Amino acid sequence: MDIIDLRNKKVKDIVLENSATASVFFRFGIDYCNGNISLEDACIESNKDINEIVAYLKEISYQGTPFYLWPLDLLLDYIIKYHHRNTKENGAYILSMIESVKDSYSAEYPELNELFNQVKQSLQDLELHFQKEENVLFPYLYKLFEASQNETYIEAMHCGTVSNPIRVMTMEHENERQRYMRLREITDIFRIPDDVCINYEQMMVELETFVEHLFEHIFIENNILFPLFEKLEREWVR
Repeated sequence: MDIIDLRNKKVKDIVLENSATASVFFRFGIDYCNGNISLEDACIESNKDINEIVAYLKEISYQGTPFYLWPLDLLLDYIIKYHHRNTKENGAYILSMIESVKDSYSAEYPELNELFNQVKQSLQDLELHFQKEENVLFPYLYKLFEASQNETYIEAMHCGTVSNPIRVMTMEHENERQRYMRLREITDIFRIPDDVCINYEQMMVELETFVEHLFEHIFIENNILFPLFEKLEREWVR
C-alpha cells in the first residue's frame, strides 16, 4: 500500500487488516476503537504528524491476529475467557500496585491520587459492564450465531433488537476509553520518573499493558463483533 492510500484509509480498516498496527495508534493516542475516519483526518483531529505515523506503520513487518476472520462464537469466547477474565484479575492486581505506589509517592506526584480513584471506579464500572454482556447480551448472541449456522430463524431479543444493548455497551466503551485517555495524559503517556523505585516502574508498565488490552477488547466489539451480529439479526430473526 502506498503512502497516499494509507493516508486516505480509515483508521479502523488499517487495524482490521493488521491488528499489529493498533500499537502505533495506541502509542500516539489516536482513537482506533472508533476509527471511522481517514488516517489523515485522525492525525489532524489529534494534532499528530501523519508522516511520522505512516513511517511507523510501514515499519511493521508482521501480521497481527486476524480477528475479523474468526468465527463469531470464538470471538465471544475470546472476549469472555481472555479479556473479561484478565481485566478482572489483572485490574485488581494493578489497583493494589497503584495504591501502594500512591501511598509512597503521592506527595511528589499528586496525579497518583486521581489515577487510583479513576482505576478503582473503572474496575467497578467494567464489572457491571461485563455482567450485562455475559448475562444478557452474549447468551442471545450465541443463540443467534447457532441459528445462522443451522440456517434457522429465531425470535427477536426480549429488548426488541440487539442494537439496543449494543448501543449501551458502545457508550460504556467510550466512557472507559475517554477515562484512560485522561489517565494517559496525567501520567505523561505512562512515563516513569527517574527517581522512583522498581515498584513504581512495574506499576506503570503493567498499567500501560492493561489499557492496551482494554482498547483491543473495545476495538473487537465495536468494529467486528457488534456490526456482524447486527447483520446476522437482519438475516435470521423473524
